[in-house]
Amino acid sequence: MRITAEQRRQNEDRIRAAMDRLLRGEIPVGGRCDVQTLAAEAQVARAAFYSGRPYEHLRNEFERRLAALRESGAIPDPRDAQISRLKESIAKLKERLAVSEAKETEHDSFRELVLSRLAAQHDEIERLRELLKVSGAVLPLVGRVPGQK
Repeated sequence: MRITAEQRRQNEDRIRAAMDRLLRGEIPVGGRCDVQTLAAEAQVARAAFYSGRPYEHLRNEFERRLAALRESGAIPDPRDAQISRLKESIAKLKERLAVSEAKETEHDSFRELVLSRLAAQHDEIERLRELLKVSGAVLPLVGRVPGQK
Protein backbone atom coordinates (compact mmCIF):
# COMPACT_ATOMS: atom_id res chain seq x y z
CA MET A 1 0.00 0.00 0.00
CA ARG A 2 1.47 3.34 -1.11
CA ILE A 3 1.31 6.37 1.13
CA THR A 4 0.73 9.90 0.00
CA ALA A 5 3.31 12.65 0.26
CA GLU A 6 1.30 14.19 3.08
CA GLN A 7 1.23 10.89 5.03
CA ARG A 8 4.97 10.50 4.51
CA ARG A 9 5.59 14.05 5.81
CA GLN A 10 3.42 13.34 8.87
CA ASN A 11 5.30 10.09 9.50
CA GLU A 12 8.63 11.90 9.24
CA ASP A 13 7.40 14.58 11.65
CA ARG A 14 6.34 11.88 14.14
CA ILE A 15 9.68 10.10 13.71
CA ARG A 16 11.66 13.33 14.28
CA ALA A 17 9.56 14.17 17.35
CA ALA A 18 10.09 10.66 18.75
CA MET A 19 13.79 10.90 17.90
CA ASP A 20 14.10 14.17 19.83
CA ARG A 21 12.30 12.69 22.86
CA LEU A 22 14.49 9.60 22.92
CA LEU A 23 17.68 11.61 22.55
CA ARG A 24 16.59 13.88 25.42
CA GLY A 25 16.32 10.79 27.60
CA GLU A 26 12.54 10.45 27.60
CA ILE A 27 12.59 6.69 27.21
CA PRO A 28 9.24 4.86 27.52
CA VAL A 29 8.91 2.09 30.08
CA GLY A 30 10.39 -1.09 28.67
CA GLY A 31 12.03 0.82 25.80
CA ARG A 32 15.56 1.77 24.95
CA CYS A 33 17.24 4.45 22.93
CA ASP A 34 17.25 2.42 19.73
CA VAL A 35 15.58 2.10 16.33
CA GLN A 36 13.02 -0.40 17.58
CA THR A 37 11.74 1.98 20.25
CA LEU A 38 11.93 4.87 17.78
CA ALA A 39 9.68 2.98 15.39
CA ALA A 40 7.23 2.08 18.14
CA GLU A 41 7.09 5.65 19.46
CA ALA A 42 6.54 7.07 15.95
CA GLN A 43 4.00 4.34 15.14
CA VAL A 44 5.91 3.35 12.02
CA ALA A 45 6.97 -0.15 10.99
CA ARG A 46 10.55 -0.84 12.03
CA ALA A 47 11.31 -2.30 8.60
CA ALA A 48 10.78 1.15 7.08
CA PHE A 49 14.07 2.27 8.66
CA TYR A 50 16.31 -0.20 6.88
CA SER A 51 18.19 -0.31 3.61
CA GLY A 52 16.24 0.91 0.61
CA ARG A 53 13.22 1.83 2.72
CA PRO A 54 11.63 5.28 2.95
CA TYR A 55 12.97 6.28 6.39
CA GLU A 56 16.50 4.89 6.16
CA HIS A 57 17.91 8.44 6.17
CA LEU A 58 16.11 9.11 9.48
CA ARG A 59 17.59 5.96 11.02
CA ASN A 60 21.05 7.11 9.90
CA GLU A 61 20.40 10.56 11.39
CA PHE A 62 19.21 9.00 14.66
CA GLU A 63 22.27 6.75 14.91
CA ARG A 64 24.59 9.65 14.04
CA ARG A 65 23.05 11.89 16.73
CA LEU A 66 23.10 9.06 19.27
CA ALA A 67 26.79 8.38 18.54
CA ALA A 68 27.58 12.10 18.91
CA LEU A 69 25.83 12.17 22.28
CA ARG A 70 27.75 9.12 23.46
CA GLU A 71 31.06 10.61 22.32
CA SER A 72 30.32 13.77 24.28
CA GLY A 73 29.73 11.66 27.39
CA ALA A 74 25.95 12.06 27.50
CA ILE A 75 24.02 8.82 27.52
CA PRO A 76 20.30 9.36 26.95
CA ASP A 77 19.26 5.82 27.87
CA PRO A 78 19.30 5.44 31.70
CA ARG A 79 19.88 1.70 31.37
CA ASP A 80 22.96 2.28 29.22
CA ALA A 81 24.20 4.81 31.76
CA GLN A 82 23.62 2.29 34.54
CA ILE A 83 25.46 -0.39 32.57
CA SER A 84 28.39 2.00 32.11
CA ARG A 85 28.47 2.81 35.83
CA LEU A 86 28.30 -0.87 36.75
CA LYS A 87 31.11 -1.73 34.33
CA GLU A 88 33.28 0.97 35.91
CA SER A 89 32.40 -0.32 39.35
CA ILE A 90 33.26 -3.89 38.35
CA ALA A 91 36.61 -2.75 36.94
CA LYS A 92 37.44 -0.94 40.19
CA LEU A 93 36.39 -3.96 42.27
CA LYS A 94 38.51 -6.29 40.13
CA GLU A 95 41.47 -3.97 40.63
CA ARG A 96 40.91 -3.92 44.40
CA LEU A 97 40.59 -7.72 44.42
CA ALA A 98 43.86 -8.10 42.50
CA VAL A 99 45.65 -5.81 44.98
CA SER A 100 44.13 -7.71 47.90
CA GLU A 101 45.16 -11.06 46.44
CA ALA A 102 48.69 -9.77 45.84
CA LYS A 103 48.91 -8.62 49.48
CA GLU A 104 47.57 -11.97 50.67
CA THR A 105 50.20 -13.80 48.63
CA GLU A 106 52.89 -11.49 50.04
CA HIS A 107 51.64 -12.12 53.59
CA ASP A 108 51.59 -15.89 53.01
CA SER A 109 55.19 -15.77 51.75
CA PHE A 110 56.26 -13.70 54.75
CA ARG A 111 54.47 -16.09 57.12
CA GLU A 112 56.26 -19.09 55.58
CA LEU A 113 59.61 -17.27 55.90
CA VAL A 114 58.96 -16.41 59.55
CA LEU A 115 57.86 -19.95 60.38
CA SER A 116 60.91 -21.47 58.71
CA ARG A 117 63.22 -19.08 60.58
CA LEU A 118 61.51 -19.88 63.87
CA ALA A 119 61.86 -23.59 63.19
CA ALA A 120 65.56 -23.14 62.36
CA GLN A 121 66.12 -21.13 65.54
CA HIS A 122 64.28 -23.76 67.58
CA ASP A 123 66.43 -26.51 66.05
CA GLU A 124 69.58 -24.50 66.83
CA ILE A 125 68.50 -23.99 70.45
CA GLU A 126 67.77 -27.71 70.82
CA ARG A 127 71.16 -28.57 69.28
CA LEU A 128 72.97 -26.22 71.66
CA ARG A 129 71.08 -27.64 74.67
CA GLU A 130 72.12 -31.16 73.68
CA LEU A 131 75.69 -30.01 73.20
CA LEU A 132 75.59 -28.43 76.64
CA LYS A 133 74.35 -31.66 78.24
CA VAL A 134 76.94 -33.81 76.49
CA SER A 135 80.01 -31.65 76.97
CA GLY A 136 79.39 -30.61 80.54
CA ALA A 137 82.01 -27.94 79.98
CA VAL A 138 79.69 -25.15 80.89
CA LEU A 139 78.89 -24.73 84.54
CA PRO A 140 75.75 -23.01 85.66
CA LEU A 141 76.29 -19.75 87.46
CA VAL A 142 75.35 -19.86 91.07
CA GLY A 143 74.85 -16.67 92.84
CA ARG A 144 72.61 -13.90 93.55
CA VAL A 145 70.00 -13.05 90.95
CA PRO A 146 69.98 -9.33 90.30
CA GLY A 147 67.00 -7.60 91.82
CA GLN A 148 66.62 -10.11 94.70
CA LYS A 149 67.80 -9.69 98.29
